[in-house]
Amino acid sequence: MDILTTLGVKTKEALASLYDIAEGEITFENTNPNFAGDYTFVVFPYLRHSRKKPEDTAAEIGDYLKENVAEIDGYNVVKGFLNLELSNDYWLNVAQHRIDEGVTVPNIGGGKKVVVEYSSPNTNKPLHLGHIRNNVLGFSFCEILTANGYDVIKNNLVNDRGIHICKSMIAWQKWGNGETPESSSIKGDHLVGKYYVEFEKKFQAEYATWLSSEEGLAQLETFKTSNAAKKYIKEEADLNKAFKSEYKNTYFNNHSDIGAEVKTMLKQWEDNDDEVIALWKKMNGWVYDGFDATYNRLGVSFDKIYYESNTYLLGKEMVQQGLESGAFFTKEDGSVWIDLTDEGLDEKIVQRADGTSVYITQDIGTADLKYQDFQMDKFIYVVGNEQDYHFKVLQLILKKLNKPYADGLYHLSYGMVDLPEGKMKSREGTVVDADELMDEVLSTAQKQTEELGKTEGMSAEQLTELYETLGMGALKYYLLKVDAKKRMMYDPKESIDFQGNTAPFIQYTYTRINSIIRAANETGKSTVFVEPNNLEAEEKDLIVLMNAYPAAVNAAANNYNPSEIANAVYELAKAFNKFYHEHIILGAEDEAVRGFRLALSQAVGETIKHGFSLLGIGVPARM
Repeated sequence: MDILTTLGVKTKEALASLYDIAEGEITFENTNPNFAGDYTFVVFPYLRHSRKKPEDTAAEIGDYLKENVAEIDGYNVVKGFLNLELSNDYWLNVAQHRIDEGVTVPNIGGGKKVVVEYSSPNTNKPLHLGHIRNNVLGFSFCEILTANGYDVIKNNLVNDRGIHICKSMIAWQKWGNGETPESSSIKGDHLVGKYYVEFEKKFQAEYATWLSSEEGLAQLETFKTSNAAKKYIKEEADLNKAFKSEYKNTYFNNHSDIGAEVKTMLKQWEDNDDEVIALWKKMNGWVYDGFDATYNRLGVSFDKIYYESNTYLLGKEMVQQGLESGAFFTKEDGSVWIDLTDEGLDEKIVQRADGTSVYITQDIGTADLKYQDFQMDKFIYVVGNEQDYHFKVLQLILKKLNKPYADGLYHLSYGMVDLPEGKMKSREGTVVDADELMDEVLSTAQKQTEELGKTEGMSAEQLTELYETLGMGALKYYLLKVDAKKRMMYDPKESIDFQGNTAPFIQYTYTRINSIIRAANETGKSTVFVEPNNLEAEEKDLIVLMNAYPAAVNAAANNYNPSEIANAVYELAKAFNKFYHEHIILGAEDEAVRGFRLALSQAVGETIKHGFSLLGIGVPARM
């Protein structure tokens, strides 16, 4: 029985004995670091039973616990907060267990099967910073679930068809002059992305010409008197700019020559036109090669990859099932809808009047396909929070269709990544390219490491590996240390700093520990745990943090939040550095003290390594 369980049982006994309280859940908090103690029990909810002051009630419970729990060494009371102090013997026993057993995480998953879908890129552009957050978050969460005892399938749904892909294809066909990744020495996904941006430039030029034409100016005047313009008039916005934004899609669909070419190509693709299919396969092949290189460098992988070109029609059969069951209904134009007004939403289209699928139709079908493939207990979508509404609708539709897996759907919604310069825009070519960003953090890692003189005695090959480990670690950790739900600003220079809450600081702490253990082994000094006569405050801090680490891994899974682990590892690294500066480790004269501190240091290093592995981050053996 762990100490918190013991404290819970005995506190219930105390409440029953002292105040005849038999109900209620007992919870403890970590004691505020400004006060002595390890765990805190809040007594305010029980004052109506004790009919005494908070301080007196806390003292009575404290006396009972000290008498009945051997591990309690003492307590102090701050108003209604009972701060329990556990004995050094207890913490030394915890230390020995951690050192002997290594890092162990309670199995809360019980082998339940979970499919996690992440990445889900479009094949009309390379991956960018936003994709990096998606990928490292998705991969890390899979590792965390696995550590917690779940059976995890890493899943990627590649969006390899549709209007955006045809835009790149048309642009390359019209202006590419046969350019290939080999002929241009441009990575395949970058080359295709180049033509996606080129298409947008050509389209914008065509649109600008139309806006100043007689037809465009007439349409502008009509817009100014429409209901759509009222909100802009109220906000005193520039109606010319508002019209340009509002009318863009209408222009593309109804007036644009280049837009008509794209729609024709999409129809040809759907009709399986040999020439279009050949071009599509060629350009997608370039992109897949590029994606694979980026994924390898990011250190992410997938167990199963689905392709939209194979799944986009899957939902049609389920639409028919919905019509037969009454979950869906047909409007006069033949389009199929679902009414979600009782759930506080609106009506949602699931199939167009011409019988073609909309985006959510595919997701309905793909969800069913996943269940057929894996019979999973839960399926998690790692997608940005701009899709919150979409996944709420998807789950409601699956429930209306009485799918047994509907309750297992979870949207791991994460915030967007901003830069000091503002928001990224793929079609305008203003994104932070993933490959360029990885090169930048590697270069910064090299510069910082060399300036700090941490490269002595290392070969060129070792240095290359070190810079990659530091650079990629800095990037991943910076993205993962923030609560996944929060929008964040990414600063490459800050991420690579060797001080503060950064991966390089933690990685350097690990190599410092490695260096100490290596020196101990080289000089024949034992790293076997020996119980010391005294436990220093800094030593206890390390034991407490290591003891709390498995709970942080559980919390990261329960809360869908890898930052729980990032912050736990950072606090441990910070505490070790304080311990290192306050106490002699390798040079301690007392053999028992030296053996204990070496064994404790080694356990800290193993915990840091374990935590970073769950974040998908490596640790260097030396620096």
